[in-house]
Amino acid sequence: MTPNKEAVARTRAFLASIPFNSLLGIQISRAHVDGVTLYCKVRKELLNSNKVLHGGVSASIADAAVGVAIQHRFEGKRAITTVELKVNYFRPVAEGTLFARAHLLRVGSTLCIGRVDLTDDKKNLVGVAIVTYIFLDARGSASG
Repeated sequence: MTPNKEAVARTRAFLASIPFNSLLGIQISRAHVDGVTLYCKVRKELLNSNKVLHGGVSASIADAAVGVAIQHRFEGKRAITTVELKVNYFRPVAEGTLFARAHLLRVGSTLCIGRVDLTDDKKNLVGVAIVTYIFLDARGSASG
């Protein structure tokens, strides 16, 4: 089952509607049945003092990947926010593109847990993240 073009366009628009994602240059590469793949071009403004991609960029794209995957799955109809994020960094990225492939592992009535594989443009695994989101409407309030 492949996501339809309308769903991908809606997901792309959702991603673009968040100014922080635009600031980092995060784009959608593809939508999958169980998640999405996002990417971010490495540029000098995103490097740390050691001239490699700042860890906060990797954490941000991992967080965004799970959030976008949830919005894609629920067609943007659920209010969500992050409650936990853990990233293991394996190797630095100094150039090229960082990819974040999110897999929704568990979608419950209150929480959703996703795994994100972070890779460089040579397909090297550079990190892994586990991200937990809460459905705000499951708590009885869309505003938290």
